[in-house]
Amino acid sequence: MTQQREPFISLALYHLFKWSVVSPALHGYFQVRIYGAENVPPQGKLVVVSNHASDFDPPIVSSCVGRPVAYMAKQELFEVPVLSTLIRWYGAYPVNRGSADRSAIRAALASLEQGWAAGIFLQGTRTPDGHISDPKLGAALIAQKAQAPLLPVSLWGTHNILIKGQYKPKRTPLTIRIGALIEPPKSGDRTELQTTTQHCADAINAMHDLGR
Repeated sequence: MTQQREPFISLALYHLFKWSVVSPALHGYFQVRIYGAENVPPQGKLVVVSNHASDFDPPIVSSCVGRPVAYMAKQELFEVPVLSTLIRWYGAYPVNRGSADRSAIRAALASLEQGWAAGIFLQGTRTPDGHISDPKLGAALIAQKAQAPLLPVSLWGTHNILIKGQYKPKRTPLTIRIGALIEPPKSGDRTELQTTTQHCADAINAMHDLGR
């Protein structure tokens, strides 16, 4: 039976990290603007899809949607004893890079069953300006298997946080826009997966084009 909320310790760590670190940095240092927070269901299965331009994106997304979001992390991080425990509590799940697609899908589905929202970067990797040009089908496939709605999120400005050669995050304005829920595909038919994926990409790019 699917849990409606994340494990208690993970929820507690999420709020501790959000209110002590992430939220003060977003509002005080980056002067973030957040639109569409009312579109986020407070609990239940949810696949959060977004663009990706910075290593800072996962905690930013999780903080701005107001609920913990589980993301994949490389297997090596789970071999460090204390770190492994902490990142598991915070929702990360291990993925072997040699079989990333299969293991990521299994782990994302497991996190959804535990009450987490699953976070997926729609293009699968960072892009220079945050624009999605080659969306992958993984998010739609996970949403279809779990019959979980997709939540499109646009991150504007995060590509400027840490420029190559710099070690200190740059004080740059950020705008986060959260769109309306998108229904999951009813079947695993490739055409239907592609249609849903493109719908997500179009929604995110349209919000991103609005700028600040």
